Amino acid sequence: MQDSRQFVIDNLSTKESWRLFRIMAEIVAGFEDMNDVGPAVSIFGSARSKEGDQDYEMARKLARLLSEAGYDIITGGGPGLMEAANRGAKEGGKGRSIGLHIELPHEQKSNDYLDLRVDFRYFFVRKVVFVKYAMAYIALPGGFGTLDEVIEALVLIQTKRIKPFPVILIGREFWGGMVEWFTKALLDKGFIAPDDMELFTIMDTPEQAVSYIKRHVIV
Repeated sequence: MQDSRQFVIDNLSTKESWRLFRIMAEIVAGFEDMNDVGPAVSIFGSARSKEGDQDYEMARKLARLLSEAGYDIITGGGPGLMEAANRGAKEGGKGRSIGLHIELPHEQKSNDYLDLRVDFRYFFVRKVVFVKYAMAYIALPGGFGTLDEVIEALVLIQTKRIKPFPVILIGREFWGGMVEWFTKALLDKGFIAPDDMELFTIMDTPEQAVSYIKRHVIV
């Protein structure tokens, strides 16, 4: 019985060791694939939006304007607003359309508008690449995944783990409730500092966001 238990422990240890090598290999491969990317803007938003939706067309226009200005566009490479942004990047013609793809329930298939697709097995490795190669984050309306990317960027900037860069939330009506909660539940109780509320900016139009990025991120 003891020998069987030790065999299981040793086997699990070996599997964990090999997992570390897979993680390292994925990081290295991701960095190599993205080596000549930039300056780039990462765009996030719902995978569930459809062509013709207001948010879809906004993401498409936003990415087209950024691409025309010479910025590469990075998304999660999936459907919805990611597809819209990659599509707009292709239409803009100057910036590349990049997808950091991972298989998720609502992102099983990458979209058809990618110049470069980088595949990931591990969520956290993908997030490292998002941050490393983005000179700005733009978040359109989305779900938990979009919120996760925004909050992580704010935490990294707040704790000075990365250099500050523009974090733009598009859609005052959508994001306003969250910002109000930040103020009442976090700022008023001293859980964050007043300066932390300046780590992000809310805008309503693609033109406003592009103008802001042009002032802060030089091509």
